Amino acid sequence: MEENEQSARGLHFVGKKDELIEAKRSFRTIEDRDILIIYHQGVFYAMDSYCYHAGGMLNNGDIEEINGKLCIICPKHKYKLTLAEGECLYKGTNPKEKPPVPRWYSKGVKQRTHTVTENNGEIYVKLSDDPDWIESDYYQGEKGKIERAKAEASEKETS
Repeated sequence: MEENEQSARGLHFVGKKDELIEAKRSFRTIEDRDILIIYHQGVFYAMDSYCYHAGGMLNNGDIEEINGKLCIICPKHKYKLTLAEGECLYKGTNPKEKPPVPRWYSKGVKQRTHTVTENNGEIYVKLSDDPDWIESDYYQGEKGKIERAKAEASEKETS
């Protein structure tokens, strides 16, 4: 694929397949967005690299299957985000149920995810073109850098 054809389709080269598989997790900045590329169980995923909740770096989060979905667990506050959709899952009980039984619920999509494609051993990311505000947008770009620093400072004050 020619370079100008890639950019016309919104594809950004992020690395060679073999290198990204070996790395398992890779950090890239694309169009002022910090993206985490994850290779897990034979599949590539891409999402905003800072957790929507408080800007925590997701790159060190554990990956677990929760309620049939692969999730990355934010190391900062243990928020569970699905790799494929960016949906936040939490465990809760319905007080109207007798007895209340803990089960998994969704908070909806909170983390922006991006499309990963492969062409001849090269991996490309196409940024999400969803025009709606997704909460992880808050910690992106120059403004996001300032907000992440504020969140970090307030964490230190409370600990």
